[in-house]
Amino acid sequence: MKIRFCGAAGTTTGSQHLIEVNDQRILLDCGLYQGRRQEAFERNRHFPFEARGIDCVVLSHTHIDHSGNLPNLTKQGFAGPVFCTHATRDLCSVMLPDSANIQESDVEYLNRHRKKDKLPPVEPTYTIFDANRCLRQFVTLGYDRPLRIADGVTLTFIDAGHILGSAQVVLDIDDRADGKKKRLLFSGDIGRPGNDLLNEAAPCNGVDFVIMESTYGGRRHEMPAATSDHICAIIRRVIERRAKLIIPSFAVERTQQLLYTLDRLRAAGSIPAVPTYVDSPLAVSATEIFRMHLDELKESVSEAIFMRDDPFGFEGLHLIRKVEDSKALNRVKGPAIIISASGMAENGRILHHLRNNVEDPRNIILFVGYCAGNTLGRKLRDGMKRVSILGDEFNVNAQIETLDSFSGHADHNELLAWFDRVKGPKKQIFLVHGEPEHSGALAAALKEKHPELGIEVAALLQEVTL
Repeated sequence: MKIRFCGAAGTTTGSQHLIEVNDQRILLDCGLYQGRRQEAFERNRHFPFEARGIDCVVLSHTHIDHSGNLPNLTKQGFAGPVFCTHATRDLCSVMLPDSANIQESDVEYLNRHRKKDKLPPVEPTYTIFDANRCLRQFVTLGYDRPLRIADGVTLTFIDAGHILGSAQVVLDIDDRADGKKKRLLFSGDIGRPGNDLLNEAAPCNGVDFVIMESTYGGRRHEMPAATSDHICAIIRRVIERRAKLIIPSFAVERTQQLLYTLDRLRAAGSIPAVPTYVDSPLAVSATEIFRMHLDELKESVSEAIFMRDDPFGFEGLHLIRKVEDSKALNRVKGPAIIISASGMAENGRILHHLRNNVEDPRNIILFVGYCAGNTLGRKLRDGMKRVSILGDEFNVNAQIETLDSFSGHADHNELLAWFDRVKGPKKQIFLVHGEPEHSGALAAALKEKHPELGIEVAALLQEVTL
């Protein structure tokens, strides 16, 4: 068995890991790389393998850095099945066409400038047609239901607790090359214990090899009690200033968790009612999908919905789909809360809200999740005082706040605890999906606790034989 790390090695985005066993090629995830625009454009367009040669894809979850390049894989000739959970398929049915729409819009904007410079036009990496065609290749199965997906390879999904439908991938392999049976665990993205909406990541036994995410290696999140105090203080400031609280948020899970938190704080009397707008058609659709998969949410959330105490809806909440309604938010006077995608502030309607509000010192911009290097979100989080938004330069006068406790990723200590719950020989561990300093910090901690194990940070395009 061979593993080739084709993405999310040395960085957090573009998850792609190629498994070659028994003359078959199984791709774990097929995500979009996000970063510097030209580099991202080239890396996403060109796979480091032949798309037609892939026999099947196993998808850990819906996030675009894990699923977002599937339409391009299909466009380039991949014709096999994409295995995922039921909720992942439903979320991809809205997220992949949305990703295609963003790319088509970005290319249209770019080509207008290229035409002025007398440069030839470029095409999007894929289109809405490609996204919809790709979705026809999805094959779904539930947690803890083994399925043979290739010669000598059985797949089992177990809950990862990261977003709705997220899974850890367990591959039980009968390796014909050496006659040995092997169990490979791919963590996908591991969620935090104590998530308001989702169950904790499930443990796995008898594991021989691990591909493990390391997003927050070396970093620790704020505790839930401190989070409530922090967000209450931010909202009180917004009310006092009659300002706007702008929250770049991932459309899936993060937005729903924010709504749940605001609903809970309002019900407890911790914060007054503030007009709240979710300006993202994708987030609105994703919230409806959450309601379709109550069996995968915590029992307390399911019961609340059945008892008509909807945690994803409250008085004063406005769900925005239409473009004209989104534009009308520019005329809204504070106080107000605007939640909009994308979470890394790289595309989507959030760019317009940042453009219109970033120079007002009364406003607060609150980041509630990870931002990859070189994204606009990272630049704002890192304290840059002047940024480019939609081609124009703006001074950053608004107050920047962060709440990493809303992160869907386990932090350093939680990753170590997850690893300890993985049982078996764990002969070789490869750390992926992390910036070098974070992967390195997690590797050092794991080596200190488990000096007898083989632990290494995977390198891009590295190939290993197991």
